[in-house]
Amino acid sequence: MTDATSSTNFLTLSITNQLFVTLCIISFLFHFHKGHAQTPEVETAGDIILATLPATAIATTLLIKDHEGLGQFAEGFFLNQILTFSLKGIIGKERPDGDGFDSFPSGHTSTTFQSASFIQRRYGWKYGIPAYALASFTGFSRINADRHDIADVLVGAALGIGCTYAFTTPYEKQDYQISLTGGTDSIMIGFNYRF
Repeated sequence: MTDATSSTNFLTLSITNQLFVTLCIISFLFHFHKGHAQTPEVETAGDIILATLPATAIATTLLIKDHEGLGQFAEGFFLNQILTFSLKGIIGKERPDGDGFDSFPSGHTSTTFQSASFIQRRYGWKYGIPAYALASFTGFSRINADRHDIADVLVGAALGIGCTYAFTTPYEKQDYQISLTGGTDSIMIGFNYRF
């Protein structure tokens, strides 16, 4: 097996595992919430997460001065938005509540999963698990509000994760810096290492 094939298989397996975990979390939320009426608080919480998860990803890159990560997030984010809204217009699926024909895929879910998967892919599972939990709750909130069905949410999640993995690489903190300074008759090499 070549490195490229191995890398592709890992990517597919990883995305498949992430979607399975998402489905499990959403199923758990439905089981826990079974029999309860739709609540505007759940929908509002999903809307808040829609704004705060991408803001958290951006703020993290800025705080730790991860300019490469910021660029990778922006590429994944914009590709995700273009694909999501193009599919909504092309497919024209009616929303479960009958309010429009832009149900597929879920934009809230694709955006929050793109942000969550960026956090996980760039900074690791330690930060990714809570981000995925919040993104899963957003998917649940869209179904609970009768704005989407499970297919809309799962495809939105897959789209968001895929857009992240197209651009994002794991973060590597640079612990050292090498510099070279020269004059007319001398050269100085500098080496700084952070512990």
